[in-house]
Amino acid sequence: MAKKKVEDVAENKPDVAEATVEEETVAADATDTADNAGEEASVEEETEAGAEEDAAKEEEKKDKKDILIEELNDKYMRTFAEFDNFRKRTEKEKAAMFEVGAKSIIERVLPIVDSFERGLATLSEEEKSQPFAEGMDKVYKQMMKALEEAGVTPIEAVGKEFDPNLHNAVMHGEDENYGENIISEEFQKGYMYRETVVRYSMVKVEN
Repeated sequence: MAKKKVEDVAENKPDVAEATVEEETVAADATDTADNAGEEASVEEETEAGAEEDAAKEEEKKDKKDILIEELNDKYMRTFAEFDNFRKRTEKEKAAMFEVGAKSIIERVLPIVDSFERGLATLSEEEKSQPFAEGMDKVYKQMMKALEEAGVTPIEAVGKEFDPNLHNAVMHGEDENYGENIISEEFQKGYMYRETVVRYSMVKVEN
């Protein structure tokens, strides 16, 4: 019986040896596969790292150009804005200086206009028909036309409601023929230059 078991073991021994060889072969193949996979992974990692490095360098170069462009564009926009502000400020100052100069000249001319009006008002109908009076009247009308074309207009007063923005009340009265705060007389004519009062009207206000 013992002899038979030994023979069975002997007979089965080659199978065991073969199984061992097969296991070693499989293990070796698995090791080779793992090594190859590791090598391939290493190669892929190195390739990806190189690609990322190249991309980073390229992006860095691109970023430097973009940064330079942005800086130059910012400087240009700032310079343009400063120049535009300077131009607007200069134009505004020029316009203000012109307005002040024009108003000053108009203020000097108005007394001359007053003198013309007072002089012409004292003339009789007969005197108005004389050549000298007619000539003065034409000069007066020519002067008023020039002022009107320059933007100077008289302020309406008599029969209008008193407006402190346009009129200067130097006298008050009570008259039933006029409504409340109505101007009855004008002692000195007022004038406006465009939308600015050059001289207020001196008036008498009723009620």
